[in-house]
Amino acid sequence: VAFNREIGNPSVTLEGDIFQPSGLLTGGSRKGGGDLLRQLHALAEAESKLSFHQKCLSEIDAKINELLPLQKKFEDLRSQLELKSYDLSLFQSRAEQNEHHKLGELVHKIELELAEAKSSAQEKQISYENWVSKVSLLEKSICEHANSRESRLKDLEKKIKAIKVQMQSASKDLKGHDNQRERLIMEMEAVKQEQASLESQLVCLNEQINNFTSEVNAHKIKVASLRNDHSQAESELNLARTKMKECDSQISAILQEQQKLQQKISETILERKKMENEVKRMELERRDCSLKVEKLIEKHAWITSEKQLFGRSGTDYDFESRDSRKAREEYEKLQSEQSGLEKRVNKKVMAMFEKAEDEYNDLISKKNIIENDKSKIKMVIEELDEKKKETLKVTWVKVNNDFGSIFSTLLPGTMAKLEPPEGCSFLDGLEVRVAFGSVWKQSLSELSGGQRSLLALSLILALLLFKPAPLYILDEVDAALDLSHTQNIGRMIKTHFPHSQFIVVSLKEGMFNNANVLFRTKFVDGVSTVQRTVAAKQNK
Repeated sequence: VAFNREIGNPSVTLEGDIFQPSGLLTGGSRKGGGDLLRQLHALAEAESKLSFHQKCLSEIDAKINELLPLQKKFEDLRSQLELKSYDLSLFQSRAEQNEHHKLGELVHKIELELAEAKSSAQEKQISYENWVSKVSLLEKSICEHANSRESRLKDLEKKIKAIKVQMQSASKDLKGHDNQRERLIMEMEAVKQEQASLESQLVCLNEQINNFTSEVNAHKIKVASLRNDHSQAESELNLARTKMKECDSQISAILQEQQKLQQKISETILERKKMENEVKRMELERRDCSLKVEKLIEKHAWITSEKQLFGRSGTDYDFESRDSRKAREEYEKLQSEQSGLEKRVNKKVMAMFEKAEDEYNDLISKKNIIENDKSKIKMVIEELDEKKKETLKVTWVKVNNDFGSIFSTLLPGTMAKLEPPEGCSFLDGLEVRVAFGSVWKQSLSELSGGQRSLLALSLILALLLFKPAPLYILDEVDAALDLSHTQNIGRMIKTHFPHSQFIVVSLKEGMFNNANVLFRTKFVDGVSTVQRTVAAKQNK
């Protein structure tokens, strides 16, 4: 790879030996520089271990997040336990109050049962205190809600003392009331049942607390181990980074050396190209000199007559100071090249080249003439387009005004106009818009047949009014119209076409009233006759 002419790149072996294309070999006995690949491999392994430990750490964080609702549940259960303990203390105070009752001989059996219940309640109280001590230890380990619990216990003790005082006062009141004995018996039974239920709940809660504490301890151990692993991985990563920095420094030094060598190579290549260009230039000069010598021989005939004087001492052609061998070798070489070129070079090329050059110049002049004509034609086309646009705009404005006025005359209370579609100009086309009052119709299909015929007639007459003709012929244009519309057509012709003549064929009197001269056709005795009538304003 290093010594191949096509590749020529520096190469490094697994042992750390470096081969340069220039022939320089380094390595062998070096120490500490050949384990670059091993360090890179160790760095890759450290990075993989780090990613693995980071993944384990993220999984542990996810598990801790999953256990957070269990912690909330534990706190809820602990609050319920405190409430139940408060209820239990209340019931215990009631039972202690029942001890102080001095009932009669009839309730001696109930007193014995109550003493047994008190002893059992005391035992439960002892067990409850034990569990409470365990819970307090757990709370101290978790470091949560220690102060709040102590304050609650103090409040509960104060309440218990107050309740005891109230119960003592109530016991004094109950001494005189034997009728409440049965109620107290029922309360005692209820207290026993509630105490049994509370004991069962307390056992369940204690079991749950133990389970949760064991799980929390296990997770703490796991987190501690993972943190140790993470710290070890970080230390390994730091070592790998330091090694990587060393490797980067070595690689940068190697790259600098490589850049220096590449600069030297580029400089040598430039020098070689300069030498090649110089050789080519010398060859061109030699060819030019040989051509000049031939031309001189052709132009000057005295060279052939005075050749005998060339090389003689004391003459103008003394060549002793020159090397004749080199001159002869060059001359023979030039002759061989000339003989070789005569076989390949066409002597008529110059004439053909001149002819082609003349044709090319002629074509260039024609091309310039055509381009000038093209630019003139484009200018004329642009002027014609501008004139066309101006003419169309003037025509559109004039026809639009006449169209609106004619249609409003034919159909009073309406408006009509020609306007381009949305987003287009008048050059792209025009649309017919009609309005009744101030409401513009969306489509011409909303008009009746007579209204559409009046609209078409108005558009035709507006176009004709742009360049009026001396004579118009209308054949029953009012056949499908009402009488009022017919009268409006007559008025419109009078007002808008005062300088034109109309020949109108009609069968309705609304058109007759506006005519200057009326020709009537009718049958008289089986023969068709024509009667001419002139309007009253004119002489008959």
